[in-house]
Amino acid sequence: MGAYILRRILLMIPTLIGIMAVSFVVIQFAPGGPIEQVIANLQGQSGGAMDRVSGGGADFGGQGAQGGGENSGYRGAQGLDPEFIKRLEVQFGFDKPPLERFGTMLWNYTRFDFGESYFRSVSVIDLILEKMPVSISLGLWITLLSYAISIPLGIRKALNDGSAFDVWTSGIIIIAYAIPGFLFAVLLIVLFAGGSFYDWFPLRGLLSDNVQGNWCAFWNVNWDAGRCVTQTIPDYFWHLTLPLIALALSAFATTTLLTKNSFLDEIRKQYVTTARAKGLTERRVLYGHVFRNAMLIIVAGFPGAFISAFFAGSLLIETIFSLDGLGLLGFESIYKRDYPVVFATLYIFSLLGLVTTLISDLTYTWIDPRIDFDRREV
Repeated sequence: MGAYILRRILLMIPTLIGIMAVSFVVIQFAPGGPIEQVIANLQGQSGGAMDRVSGGGADFGGQGAQGGGENSGYRGAQGLDPEFIKRLEVQFGFDKPPLERFGTMLWNYTRFDFGESYFRSVSVIDLILEKMPVSISLGLWITLLSYAISIPLGIRKALNDGSAFDVWTSGIIIIAYAIPGFLFAVLLIVLFAGGSFYDWFPLRGLLSDNVQGNWCAFWNVNWDAGRCVTQTIPDYFWHLTLPLIALALSAFATTTLLTKNSFLDEIRKQYVTTARAKGLTERRVLYGHVFRNAMLIIVAGFPGAFISAFFAGSLLIETIFSLDGLGLLGFESIYKRDYPVVFATLYIFSLLGLVTTLISDLTYTWIDPRIDFDRREV
């Protein structure tokens, strides 16, 4: 097992390099880079998207129309001082060859040095950590909630296959899966968040303004346990209720049907008939034999479900409920061509995905010790 873990860790290196290389090459051909964004902003064409560029560490003021700029190679650069364009290239690192930039980026990333955002006066890692509470909250709770619903429901559907319970629950699951989460989120706002009916739930942030300073647990070392329990935690879940309901609408559908089919497949095998013939109780057969084998495929899907809910699956929900998380950060960074943030989030998410996949494989051996990845035998 140690040799297998080492091989997987070593394989992560070329995998990460390949992911970053493909993304880097695609970026080189994408129109409208950060320099074009600054030029458009100076020419009054960007709608204010780059209003904070002057805080990025370079003085771009006072560089008006002082010359040609026609030979700079950037669209919209006419009338700008060529020296100003060169200073922009130095500021963003585009004065170096692409291969050198890529090598420097990889070397820095191995030391988890992600630099600073192009258009914000903050380091990339601080920017990511600032958005983490929202993404952790949505990803963690929706994953736990969906699995807490899916696994018991899938098992019961398998045990009652073809019954009225199985039919009507399948109908509800299919309908829920077909409804887009963002449309359901809008409906929840209309009904329960100050729309046309009731005003029961808030629409912004993880905490109300009057309890923002009481954010407890590991987010604040100096926390008051009593106030945390009685004020902050209820307010936290009050803010998360509608976003989690909107995300959960279709989150448990796939896992529920996967659990049901996996249990049905195992229940029909010969070893289950043999166990029953030996006089084992139905509960012992189900949870002592069937559960361990049927859960393997569920464990295999956990990393993908977690990563999707954690990072990518909540962009529209974050936007609708005004939650400033990693999904919204990634979208805005791509839109604004904030390459340090784009590549840093891609690197971190890819690394985390590879690590969680390895953990998933190791969990196989914990659930079923017969699995041996070194010998490739079961």
